[in-house]
Amino acid sequence: MSIIDEIKASFRQGNALHKLIYLNIGLFLAVQIVRIILFLSNSYERFDGFLDYLAIPSNLDVLARRPWTVVTYMFLHVDFLHVLFNLLWLYWFGQVFIQELGLKKLLSTYLLGGLVGGLLYVVFYNLFPVFDPVVETSIALGASASVMAVVVAVATFQPDRRMHLVLIGPVKIVYIALVMFILTSMVDFSVNSGGKIAHIGGALTGFLIAYYYRRGKDITRGFDRMMDGIASWFKPGKQKQKMKVTYRRTANEYEYKKEKAEEQQQIDEILDKISKGGYDSLTPKEKETLFKMSGRK
Repeated sequence: MSIIDEIKASFRQGNALHKLIYLNIGLFLAVQIVRIILFLSNSYERFDGFLDYLAIPSNLDVLARRPWTVVTYMFLHVDFLHVLFNLLWLYWFGQVFIQELGLKKLLSTYLLGGLVGGLLYVVFYNLFPVFDPVVETSIALGASASVMAVVVAVATFQPDRRMHLVLIGPVKIVYIALVMFILTSMVDFSVNSGGKIAHIGGALTGFLIAYYYRRGKDITRGFDRMMDGIASWFKPGKQKQKMKVTYRRTANEYEYKKEKAEEQQQIDEILDKISKGGYDSLTPKEKETLFKMSGRK
């Protein structure tokens, strides 16, 4: 198996966290290749124009012509240290996120955090006069808003959980997230203001997702379903399999009733666990099962 085949297989078999990391690395490498080609062809002045088609602009007219940038910008990096630190934070906190809130919620939090962060950047730049001199030409790029959403969501959902830091030891996640937010979003706000505004949008998104999830309300459920629908477009065999399952249920009433009884027993056990230990006593899988089954009724 060639290296390319191994990378493809790793991407297909990896979870949402791995795929998000691969997408960021892949786009970073693609940008560097374009950068080298433009340099060698003595056309390096066109590099900024290339970035303009992927980064989110604060100019509303340009944004209307390039709506895809609200998504592409959150995977776009030019500087090595920028992508390195973003992906390190995503990997460290993403693993904890998966354990606490599940894989599907990680993808939704990353994307929604990036969307809210990018749109907040656009709103602020068009709303506040201080940005008037640069609003026509400013762009934002990077996964920082999305990563911030993941970090803050973890800190909100399990603030007392500890992470081991080199030379420091175990530290509560809530303190790590708070320091990260202050240093990257509040200190010297006049420098990289657009990035800091996007960070705030991402942090707010992550906080709201985890805050309501702890209280039994999944505010991203509709977004999750939309993403499932989009994913199904690329899996032609999936819809066919679902239709077969539905047919078997209607054709065999006994099996259908038996399955419904098992589902009811499962949800009764989960509700009993909630009554004894509260919603936080459920595992991520049990929470996902509860939301899934409650949506069928």
